Amino acid sequence: MRLYVYILVLLSIFAYANNAELEQILNENSETVTESGQSQDKIDDLQLEKDSLLAEWKVTVKQVEGLKIYNAQKRRQIKAQEERLVLLDEQTIAVEKMQRQVPPVMKTALEDLLVFINDDVPFLMDERNKRIAQVLATFDNPKVTASENVRQVLEAYNIEREYGRTIETYEDSIVLDGEEKVVNILRIGRLALMYQLKDQSETGVWNGTEWEEVSGYRIPVRDGIRMANKTAPLDLLFLPVKVTNEGGE
Repeated sequence: MRLYVYILVLLSIFAYANNAELEQILNENSETVTESGQSQDKIDDLQLEKDSLLAEWKVTVKQVEGLKIYNAQKRRQIKAQEERLVLLDEQTIAVEKMQRQVPPVMKTALEDLLVFINDDVPFLMDERNKRIAQVLATFDNPKVTASENVRQVLEAYNIEREYGRTIETYEDSIVLDGEEKVVNILRIGRLALMYQLKDQSETGVWNGTEWEEVSGYRIPVRDGIRMANKTAPLDLLFLPVKVTNEGGE
């Protein structure tokens, strides 16, 4: 009987001891599970942070690639602008050189035109010489640009050219037989330059060197004056035309 009691006591001791150890093991496992869960949470947080950083990195890479393309484009544009500036500098130098050359050339052309006028048929001489003098004066005016000089010279040439295509009449004073008389001048282009006294008693023509009276042209010259004044319709006119060549008349 004592032996059974002893065995039961031992079994109780062992059971108690096993329960305490088991409890400790369970507690340790519980702590391990808790720590494992916390570790997993940390792993999950790190993974999320990693994914976020990776996404940011991809965005940054795309931005960098975009900036590379943008910078390359800007470099090409800057290079093109630099080349354009070089070209503009060259053109500016050429234009400035041309501007320096233009006034002397235009002034010479105008002086040549003045010589032509003085050698030409003597119509509207005061007006024509005054026009040339006014244009020449602009070359000494610093406010007048080279382009304006060119425009005025070309305009003077165009006016002289148009004289060869038009018919006109005007009143003027000319010297006839040593006496100054007021007459009506009739100009037919540059082919004929004629005069007629106010009373139509005398008619003449410029023969290349002087005024010369001619007969038989009173009516044609009178009609020509009326046509130039637009008081008569245009019609054929029979007028004396003096033709010269290198050998003379």
